[in-house]
Amino acid sequence: MSAWELIFAGFKTLNEYILQHTLFCLIPAFFIAGAISAFLNQESVMRYFGPQAKKPVAYGVASVSGAILAVCSCTVLPIFMGIYKKGAGLGPAIAFLYSSPAINILAMAYSVHLLGYDLGIARIVAAVTLASFIGLIMAAIFRKEESERAAGAFAYGTDPPRPTYQTLLYFGVMIAILVYGTARIPSIAKYLGEAVLVAVLVFLITRWFKKEEIKEWMSETWRMTRMLVPVLLLGVFLVGIIIEVLPPEWIVRFVGGNSVKSNAIASVSGALMYFATLTEVPIVKGLLDLGMGKGPALALLLAGPALSLPSMLVLIRILGFKKAFTYILLVCVSAMGVGLLFGAIF
Repeated sequence: MSAWELIFAGFKTLNEYILQHTLFCLIPAFFIAGAISAFLNQESVMRYFGPQAKKPVAYGVASVSGAILAVCSCTVLPIFMGIYKKGAGLGPAIAFLYSSPAINILAMAYSVHLLGYDLGIARIVAAVTLASFIGLIMAAIFRKEESERAAGAFAYGTDPPRPTYQTLLYFGVMIAILVYGTARIPSIAKYLGEAVLVAVLVFLITRWFKKEEIKEWMSETWRMTRMLVPVLLLGVFLVGIIIEVLPPEWIVRFVGGNSVKSNAIASVSGALMYFATLTEVPIVKGLLDLGMGKGPALALLLAGPALSLPSMLVLIRILGFKKAFTYILLVCVSAMGVGLLFGAIF
C-alpha cells in the first residue's frame, strides 16, 4: 500500500467524521462546555464534584450523569474540560469522562437489544463501577497536585448566583439539542426538531442574559474549540490510516478465546480505534459472529467508547502527559481484567 493510499484513507475517515459528527455532536458539545465555563455557578460544581464534596455523592453523580448524553469519547472531552477547569475534582471529573460514552440511554438500550442481556447489562454495571474505581485511583495518585489546584480554585471565590430554574432550563435545552441531534430519526424530523430547540435557546438567551455574558460564553466556546479541535482532527486522520493498515480480520484472529492475551489485545485495540456514538455495538456484534469471545468483547466495549487515539491526544493536552497516560493505562488494564473475569463466568 502506497503512502498516497494511506493519506487518502486518513482524509476519507476525517471527511466522514466531519460530515457525521460536527453539526449534531461536536458543535453542541463545545457550546455546552463553553456555557459550563462561563455560566455554571462554581459553588454548584464544587458542591457536587469538588475535592471537598462527599465521595459517595461526587462519584455517584459523576458516574451516572452521562446517561442523558449521547456522546462519544471525543464529544465528551470539551464537557469534561469545562467541569474540570471549573473546579471539579480530578476523580469525579474522570468518572464522568469514562462513564458518559458507555452509559447513555441509547447505548444501554442498544447494547441489551443487540448483544443480549448478559453482555449488555455487564457493560452497564462495569462502566459505572469502573468509572468510580478509576476516578478514585486517579485522585489518590495525584492527590498532592489536586490539593494545590483545589486551593487555587477556592481562591477565586464563587460566581454570582443565577436563579436555579434559569440555569436548569438553559442547560436542559442545550442537552436536548445534543441528545436529539444524535438520535436515529429521519433527517427532516431531526432538522425541524433541532430548529425548534435552537429557537427556544435563542429566546432564553435574549431574555435572560446580558450582552457581556453572551460574549463571555462565545469566548469560552471558541477558546476550547481552538485548543481541542486541531488535535482531535489529527487523531481522526491517524485512525483512518491505522484502520487501513490493520484489517479487522487480524483482530478477530487474536481475540477468539478468553486468555489474558486476547483480552489485552481487545482492550488496547478498542482504546486505539475511534467509535462514533453507538457504532461500537454493531461492530462488536459482528466480531462476536465471527468468533470473538465474550470476555474480549466486553473488554472492547469498556475501553473503546472511553478512549480513542484522537481523545488520547486531546487528553494529553488537557491533563498533561503523566495524568493522561495514567488514565489510559488504568482504562486498558481495568477493561482487560473485567473482560477476563466475565469471559470466565460466561
